[in-house]
Amino acid sequence: MVKYRIRFAVVLALMTVLSASSAVSAETWHLEQGRDWKAISAKGKDKYLSAVAQAKKLVNTGQAEAARKALNKLKKDFPEIAGPDLDAFIEAEMLFCEGNFTGAVAGFDKLLAEYPESALFEAALDRQFAIATAFLAGRKKAVLGVFKMKGYAEGEKIMERISDRAGNAPIGIKAATAVAGSFEKRRKFNEAYHKWSQILSRWPTGQIGKDALLAMARCKHAAYRGLKYDVSNLISAKSYYENFRSRYPEDAEEIGVDKILKQINELLAYKQLDIGRYYQGTGNKQSANFYYRMVVDNWPGSTAAKMAKKMMNKNLGSEKTRK
Repeated sequence: MVKYRIRFAVVLALMTVLSASSAVSAETWHLEQGRDWKAISAKGKDKYLSAVAQAKKLVNTGQAEAARKALNKLKKDFPEIAGPDLDAFIEAEMLFCEGNFTGAVAGFDKLLAEYPESALFEAALDRQFAIATAFLAGRKKAVLGVFKMKGYAEGEKIMERISDRAGNAPIGIKAATAVAGSFEKRRKFNEAYHKWSQILSRWPTGQIGKDALLAMARCKHAAYRGLKYDVSNLISAKSYYENFRSRYPEDAEEIGVDKILKQINELLAYKQLDIGRYYQGTGNKQSANFYYRMVVDNWPGSTAAKMAKKMMNKNLGSEKTRK
């Protein structure tokens, strides 16, 4: 018989309660301290699942006193699940239930460090992921026990630890991309670009590699600040978009990469045109024409090229008039 494991913490706080019809066999399995698999009898399974669901509800709704009573009763009614890792998990869960996210994270960190083989390992990571997500969404954390500030940095640190611990597991990838996405959402495009670049280096293929490459292009594009600034971000964005189009032509067509590249080319052309206008304003028509010619040659189909050509012809015409 194939043995299915129900992790107490998974159903307790973080993941979907496994039902008899979906992921539970005739017996519900758990891992005891001695690493031997034993089963809660099929007869007690329904009672166990019901008790777990109730405890989960109490924890997630912040009913700390009732939650602790329910958890202690669960341990008493089902001694098979007891162990030091479960005790550590429950204490961390209670801190979470009381709204002490920082303390809860520390508690889960202790569990993860001291009981790396625990059946609660993944559940602890999942709870930390939920807490980190709240911080990245703007939840505030206490500072010196009094002042509060948004916990973006704390959320980033938690996610980084999750990613390091989980490696190539789905939650590890989710944690890494959550940090990159948070930077991007807060318009910290350079930070987001560097994080996406790390992700691409770590997972260069598959959906995550595709998403990371596109995000790098998107972040570099968004980081361009206008005509008064250099165009290095635009040049990088163009390169990444062209790379994406080459590797994923169907996806590129679907999201309109050709249109985006046209917009970038216009911006690059306008930058050179703006430099030409600067020299035009100083009276240095020779230098101005140099940049106008660059616009016409490099971006012949752009609106900026039409304007550059007009200005260049005007300058050349005035030179002939003087002669």
